[in-house]
Amino acid sequence: FLTGMQRQFPLQEDDIVMVKTSFSFDASVWQLFWWSLSGASAYLLPPGWEKDPALIVKAIHQEKVTTAHFIPAMLNSFLDQAEMKALGDGTSLKRVFAGGEPLAPHVAARFASLLPQVSLIHGYGPTEATVDAAFYVLDPERDRDRLRIPIGKPVPGARLYVLDPHLAVQPCGVAGELYIAGAGVARGYLNRPALTEERFLEDPFYPGERMYKTGDLARWLPDGHVEF
Repeated sequence: FLTGMQRQFPLQEDDIVMVKTSFSFDASVWQLFWWSLSGASAYLLPPGWEKDPALIVKAIHQEKVTTAHFIPAMLNSFLDQAEMKALGDGTSLKRVFAGGEPLAPHVAARFASLLPQVSLIHGYGPTEATVDAAFYVLDPERDRDRLRIPIGKPVPGARLYVLDPHLAVQPCGVAGELYIAGAGVARGYLNRPALTEERFLEDPFYPGERMYKTGDLARWLPDGHVEF
């Protein structure tokens, strides 16, 4: 997963990743380790600061943070502070990842207005598929009229299937259940064999491999992205 992230969003030696997520949450994995693939750096936000958007903005400014992650609800609070501090006039930020819940179009539009030079990336993925299974890089012009922000395309090494109840592929534009396959799929649930059998199924398209049944509805869009 980390190698795939580095291919998609290459960090340089001067990048600084903000580590502010508890290691009980899977998003902490890339915050803790991604920087090491490129010789970049990590900044550990002091305990408790992750609950205060004003302190987060202060840390980004003082420590020259280039890469950060927010749950969309917290992202909106961060933007309140960014607006107050006029952060868009001279921020070190290059990219912000938003994940953990769906990103609302109005929050994405506000982000683009306040921080036009910063990339906003919408991530989707259950823990059962190793952090994120898909990313979508927002484009204010392209996404202006969307009712939902897509989850994008699968990360390197992952596959996304949109299937009907009989595990047949749904056509573009038709909703179905989202399945995740590829190298990141977990082995199952610890000491939960029945639940493992229910959610981790044989991959009908790649013999000998398995796929994870997410329980989420999705559809393919004509531009090749997946909409959650």
